[in-house]
Amino acid sequence: MSIAEKAFLGSLIKAEYLLKDTVIQPEQLESTRHKELMRRMVEFNRVGKRVDLITLTTLPDLKLFGGMSYLSELLSYADVEKFDAMEKLILDSWKEREKRNILTVAAMNDWEIAKVIAELDKINQMKMDDHTSLQNALADIYEAPWEDQKLSEFATTGIKKLDKVTGGFRDGEVTILAARPSMGKTDVMLHFAKMSGWAGFLPLVFSLEMPEKLITSRLMASTGGFNRAKMRDPKRMLNPNQKNRWSDVIGDLSETYMQIFDGAGQTIAEMRAKTRKLMNQYPHKKPILFIDYLTLISSGQFYGGNSHLQVTEISKSLKTMAKDFDCPVICLAQLNRSVESRAEKRPMMSDIRESGSVEQDADVILFLYREAYYNKESQDHSIEIIISKNRNGPVGSLNVNYNQETGRIEEQNESLLL
Repeated sequence: MSIAEKAFLGSLIKAEYLLKDTVIQPEQLESTRHKELMRRMVEFNRVGKRVDLITLTTLPDLKLFGGMSYLSELLSYADVEKFDAMEKLILDSWKEREKRNILTVAAMNDWEIAKVIAELDKINQMKMDDHTSLQNALADIYEAPWEDQKLSEFATTGIKKLDKVTGGFRDGEVTILAARPSMGKTDVMLHFAKMSGWAGFLPLVFSLEMPEKLITSRLMASTGGFNRAKMRDPKRMLNPNQKNRWSDVIGDLSETYMQIFDGAGQTIAEMRAKTRKLMNQYPHKKPILFIDYLTLISSGQFYGGNSHLQVTEISKSLKTMAKDFDCPVICLAQLNRSVESRAEKRPMMSDIRESGSVEQDADVILFLYREAYYNKESQDHSIEIIISKNRNGPVGSLNVNYNQETGRIEEQNESLLL
């Protein structure tokens, strides 16, 4: 285990960028010396100092860490290409130690079984391997030499009027897509994801709530025009014509190269590590990140229940991630219940939970509103997309057609309201 930790720390010294991407916290290392050394590295990084062999030799208590000779030894173990494997080894070992600790504390304090299971579950939820490629999800045997498509300058939203106003999803920018539940947030996000995939980008979907199977099912329904209710039992409920089109829809969706990560409680550091891994796997494709949703992202810090500080940290981290990877980040957000108590139900900036930092850090903020949700008699089957903040142009609103049965989003021909 000690060798894995040496190789891990050596790789951090050799390739400083890994310090931002790693999911490992200093406390998760076994050796006390290694824990303290990683804490110093994190502190250097936080105050803008370089993390390399030369800087680390300036530590006043260098002898505590074994001096220059030990730092050089760590560097000799470095292996950046195997960094993911080292992380997994360290994380697995930490989990085993934590589980033993929990069982010891539980026995001493006579915990109820439910509490023991809940605590063990928390540890098991920390994982690197929650990744499902949509190609594999759609058909394990489906594989073809898809050609890389030429990238456009921006990732299209798949809605021409929205592209015209916002300039599409731009590199280094964060877009917040916010609405009350049942407004169609996830359907709009999946529309954006598949359209950007077909345009040649690499859509990475971090779904912190919805499992991969449900996302795959939704994508199939909206792309193939299949009623969602029928997706529960395609063999019995789809008609022959729909069954004939099934493989074509799989082929079309496969070409998006969409990647799905459905682990609950993922942190920004985990998302960064997974993004970098996929960027190495698909070097000719620009990633575009979709996160569902903001307040389900686990914070790297403990804020004692202070959700404002937690959202502020996550909001800033999203912007940093977009800049560091020079790619678009689209994050969904829930709105406060206060919307429901107003006569005018269209959302406003103040309806975003802990809105201050989100409003400040986001480049574009989009709200969704459906008249039919509040007025059951309404024949209006559209979603209004309200552009509430737009660094690249005007604000305003536009409508898209929305088929609630299939989840399909389509353009409308009417003019943009600015």
